[in-house]
Amino acid sequence: MRHPLIAANWKMFGTLDGVQRYLETLIGHLQPGNPQVVVCPPYTLLPAAVMVATGSAVAIGAQSCHWEEKGAFTGEVAAPMLAELGVTWVVVGHSERRQYFGETDATAAARARAAQRAGLSCIFCLGELLTEREAGQTLAVLERQSAVLAGLDPTRLALAYEPVWAIGTGRNATPEQAQEAHTFLRQRIASLLGSDAAAGLRILYGGSVKPENAAAILSQADVDGALVGGASLDVDAFSAIIHAASGSSRAG
Repeated sequence: MRHPLIAANWKMFGTLDGVQRYLETLIGHLQPGNPQVVVCPPYTLLPAAVMVATGSAVAIGAQSCHWEEKGAFTGEVAAPMLAELGVTWVVVGHSERRQYFGETDATAAARARAAQRAGLSCIFCLGELLTEREAGQTLAVLERQSAVLAGLDPTRLALAYEPVWAIGTGRNATPEQAQEAHTFLRQRIASLLGSDAAAGLRILYGGSVKPENAAAILSQADVDGALVGGASLDVDAFSAIIHAASGSSRAG
C-alpha cells in the first residue's frame, strides 16, 4: 500500500517562536489514519522543529543538502549534519533551486544520493516550465529529469511533480493533467528501478495546492500526496490539506 505523504515546504519563511507554536498546533490536529506528514522549515529552525516534533507523527525535513559529506563549500549544509540533528527527510531539485541557484538534474541526483547515504529519505522534484507545457514537451521534460533516478534506493525516495508554471502563481494543474504526469512518472520508475519500486513509490503533486483544490487532486489514482508551499505556512490550511488526503492509501 502507498500511504499518502503530505509535505510542507516553508521556503524562506518562519521564525523560532512561530515554528514551535505551529508544530504544537499541527500535532494537536493530527488523527489516526492521517497521511504521513513532513514539515520542511529553513535550516535555522530545524533544531527547534526536531525538538518539538520528536515522539510525534510529524517528521522534519530540510529543503536541500550538499552532495559532499564535508569540505570547503561555504554556505552549504551536508546530509550527515542534517541527520545528526534528527532530520529524516530532505527536498532536492526544487524548481526554485533550479531557477535561482543553478541546480541541474545531475546535481539534484547527487544530493539525493548523499541524502540516502546519510540515512535520509528524499523528495525529488521535477516538472516543466510553462513554455515547455505549451510546446507539448511535458512528458519529454519528465523523461529527461527522471533519467538520473536510476540507482537511487526507492524505499527512501518520493517524487514531487511540480509544474513550474503552477508554483506560487495561484494556477494549478487540473486533476487530469496531474494524473497524466504521475502515470508517466510511475511508468518511468518501472523502467528505471523496477515494477515493484514503481508500485510502491509515492508521487506527490506540488503547485499551488490549497484546501479548496486538494481533494480533487488527491483523488487521482496516481497522486499519492502533495508538496505544499504557500498554503503550508498556515497551520489550519495545511491541516485541511492533510485531512483531504486521509483514507486515500493506494494499492501498490
